[in-house]
Order: sequence, then structure tokens, then C-alpha cells
Amino acid sequence: MKASELETKRFDKALDEILDLFNNLEEDKPVIQFEADVLDKIERAKIKYGSDMVDEKINTIAHEMLSWLDLDDVKIEEDKEETDDGEEGS
Repeated sequence: MKASELETKRFDKALDEILDLFNNLEEDKPVIQFEADVLDKIERAKIKYGSDMVDEKINTIAHEMLSWLDLDDVKIEEDKEETDDGEEGS
């Protein structure tokens, strides 16, 4: 592929920006730290019953368990940041 000097410079600049964005991504931390044996059982259940069904069941259980807790007065860090930026929190 041939490119002019201007096109090469534009490509280099765009590539630098993409690499900069990638390098500044936040680490994705799991919400729940499952134990190894639980992760193993989840993986086997997904193979046997399908990911959608297992995900739905786990979400249902987690939702039910969390409904027992009074969490209305607790703010998440992301909600605070969105509010600080002038946007409404969810």
C-alpha cells in the first residue's frame, strides 16, 4: 500500500492516539470474586444448560439476595463522578 508523506503522518498520529487511549484504559475488575470451584461449576453449567440460562439464574439469585438489603442511601463512585460532571446519576 502506497501512502503520501502526509497520509503517513496522519496514520502515525491516529495510531499514536489509539495506543494512548488503549494504554489509559481502566483495569476491568470483576464485581464478584468467585472461588475457583464456583467458577468451575459455573463453566460446567454453562456447557450443559447454556450461558443465557445460567446467567439468568445467577442474576435472579443475586437480585433476590440484594433485595433483602437496604441500599437506597448508598451511592456508587460512578454515580458521584457523573453528578460531578453535571450529568445525572442512574
